[in-house]
Amino acid sequence: MTTLRQSIQASRNRPDALPVSAPFSAVATHAPVHPGSVLGVADLTLEQIDHILARASFLTAEDPLQRAHRLAKRKIALLFYESSTRTRTSFELAAKALGADTTLVSNLSSSIEKGESLKDTGLTLRALGAEAILLRHPNSGAPWLLEQVTGLPVLNAGDGMHEHPSQALLDLRTILACLQPGSSSMHARTLDGVTVSITGDILHSRVARSNMLLLPRLGARVLLCGPEALLPAVATRIGPGIEIERDFERALASSQIVMMLRIQAERLAGLQLDLDEYRNSYQLTAERLAAFAPKAHLLHPGPIIRGLELTAEVADGPQSRILDQVSNGVAIRMALVERALTASRSGVTQ
Repeated sequence: MTTLRQSIQASRNRPDALPVSAPFSAVATHAPVHPGSVLGVADLTLEQIDHILARASFLTAEDPLQRAHRLAKRKIALLFYESSTRTRTSFELAAKALGADTTLVSNLSSSIEKGESLKDTGLTLRALGAEAILLRHPNSGAPWLLEQVTGLPVLNAGDGMHEHPSQALLDLRTILACLQPGSSSMHARTLDGVTVSITGDILHSRVARSNMLLLPRLGARVLLCGPEALLPAVATRIGPGIEIERDFERALASSQIVMMLRIQAERLAGLQLDLDEYRNSYQLTAERLAAFAPKAHLLHPGPIIRGLELTAEVADGPQSRILDQVSNGVAIRMALVERALTASRSGVTQ
């Protein structure tokens, strides 16, 4: 006998979004309907990425009072089916810095909790006057469906184990600031000779996937590191420029950029890990950093689990660029929000 709770859960999960995809497998999606949408990093050409980076710098430097008139009284909905601190807050601050009005809709404070589907929630927000939607959803492909049914620009704030494009863009801005301070342009060879190692729970990481899709397009070598349970060999199928190195210290020694990821306990689905063994093999300590990557820059998308993937000494140390990433998140998301609300149907930003 189907219970009411089971019916509500079924309504939330289908047919509004694709199921959580198998990591590193393709997600059947369509090209964006609206030119202001960013659903995945492949939606953007290198020229568009360069423009987003330039606009991020321009908007950050602009007088706040003048900047606040750019999107004055425009309406943006933040639709978050998963908890978030950095992404949600930085998107909200970015929108408000441009003068836009924002409203937060979460699964715990709306009709989503009562079983309302993603489609109906999106159509309701459009009817209420939302001009763009920022979506975080546990199902891969949800942003594509939402954009298709609403026709509004949608910014993907993380979908399942698929992508987190704005995080990859802010990571790129951080990397460029570390390695090429003052550079005014970006192209297909910008990161030639640069190795970025990504270590940790890559299996479940949409951040890793977006970076793996973006950074090699600029010439970077992406080195993946972690135990096989969290990093299957098929990860290299995402594209060229991606390699696997199981030895953490060898990966560190090759890297100018070191990106650490947390173990996503909420997605492990019964997978058992020996955490002591994981710390011994893959924890970034001050000693390891000094011995194998003394000049590397440390990134982490957060949240940090201090004492697991890295120590507090490293997180707060001189090589850490973690808070720079957070600051860059506001800059990049200002550029993305502005693009979402000013891109015309012809594809030309007004």
